[in-house]
Amino acid sequence: MRRNAVLFVLISLLSGFGSTTMTLAAGLWVLDLTGSVSLAALTAVCIYAPTLAAPWLGALVDRLPRRPLVIGVDLGLGLLLLTLLAVRSASAAWLIFAVLLARGASYVLIEAGESAIMPSALPASMLGDVNGWRSSAQEGTKLIAPVAGAALYAWHGPMAVVLLSAAMPLLTAACYAAVRLRPAAEVPPQQPVAGARSGLRDGLRALFSVPAVRNPVLLAAVAIGGSGLKDAAVLAHLVHDLHLPATHLGFLGTAQGAGSIAGGLIAGRILARRSAITVAAIGAVVFAAGCVSQALPWFPAMVAGSVVIGVGLPWTLIAALTAVQTLTPDHLLGRVAATSTTVMFGPVALGIPLGAAAIHIGAVVPLAVTAVASVTAALIALRATPHTAPASSHPAF
Repeated sequence: MRRNAVLFVLISLLSGFGSTTMTLAAGLWVLDLTGSVSLAALTAVCIYAPTLAAPWLGALVDRLPRRPLVIGVDLGLGLLLLTLLAVRSASAAWLIFAVLLARGASYVLIEAGESAIMPSALPASMLGDVNGWRSSAQEGTKLIAPVAGAALYAWHGPMAVVLLSAAMPLLTAACYAAVRLRPAAEVPPQQPVAGARSGLRDGLRALFSVPAVRNPVLLAAVAIGGSGLKDAAVLAHLVHDLHLPATHLGFLGTAQGAGSIAGGLIAGRILARRSAITVAAIGAVVFAAGCVSQALPWFPAMVAGSVVIGVGLPWTLIAALTAVQTLTPDHLLGRVAATSTTVMFGPVALGIPLGAAAIHIGAVVPLAVTAVASVTAALIALRATPHTAPASSHPAF
């Protein structure tokens, strides 16, 4: 089982590095080809837009053999990225957007497939730890990959980044092939044949009808959505209230990344002793405390708040993911995992523009609203969820 845990963490490192590197390079590439900042910014939309189709994509994970599916998607993604070697002029820039859109869809499938595979590869007692280690690995790549990607792009141009990014899914496919699964997990889950609409309803019902699954996911959605709401406020507070250069935002990002790495490493130990909803609620309250600290008129307090946010925010996500993995019937796990991703990350798309508009009434307001909303949601979720055992002690169905 330790071998499988190492492989899943390695997968997170490889996929996180390749994803972050290509995301950065794609924006720079489109900007160089077209000279349009707006088109360059749209590259990020192509990556995240497929998340809206996650409940339907997740149904494929429940109808096909899961490991062959994620391996096939990874291999296909590696080959697809190589088609970008044909892009030489602005007239071919559309291919970058098409590949990024396909890549976004592939990551939805892979994330749902991996979440569904993990309970068959690891004991329930290890899921919280491994989810935390994966979170730390992904956050760690965010500290290194942007610099590495930008340096490689400046040194050898976009083709070098394409080759590097294409190699990552090929390596993760090899890691998935090396994971040892229980024999029963090598075949598709047995379930009645149903249409896409019926299958989607089953997935939604499994997510929202069980309080111990629904409430951590909804609480994570509030906190993650709040992180989008406060982003513009942090920059405005930094520049307009403290009169510091915008480049200081980099210090805050690094501080939050360091906090996220530490938070991920200890999340599993807390989940071994407390229920998922308790850990999610603690994370939401810690996140709120970080928002309050960032609202103070002192830059060191903003740095400290970033570290605190980095610790608390991943706890809500890790707790919600572990609750889904340990409390969802196996034949619905792909749909529920994918649907929970949409529920948790969808609010960011609303929070970012709302936060950008809210700074006109003061930079502190969105930070205060985010803190109050997170604490309130945590209290409501705790009261609405029956007492359960620690998330890692639940058997996987």
